[in-house]
Amino acid sequence: MSQAQLPYVLLYLCSTFLSAVSQVLLKKAALREHKSVLAEYTDWRVILGYALFVGCTLLTMLAYKGVPLNVGPVLEATGYIYVTIFGVTIFHEKMNPKKLAALAMILVGILVYAL
Repeated sequence: MSQAQLPYVLLYLCSTFLSAVSQVLLKKAALREHKSVLAEYTDWRVILGYALFVGCTLLTMLAYKGVPLNVGPVLEATGYIYVTIFGVTIFHEKMNPKKLAALAMILVGILVYAL
């Protein structure tokens, strides 16, 4: 990776992180009781979550100006790490051996590709 690509890689990673944040917002909204269907979709968490998804799409498109197409999926895989961390810390989800093995495989794949 060249120095010129680094800002685009960081932009892509930022987009992936914000995408994971938007998933948390949408899950938080889904766990709440709402008075009506309209209230479900006008919840600020839902609106912000979808706005973040749109913003992430635009950021990713911008990042691809400097990120090679074969690197994008590797950077996108970091989203699984963010989602796992958020799931354990925010939603108190349990990690089992299968989940840990899958996460380790993702990390090894990212490291192998990076090196």
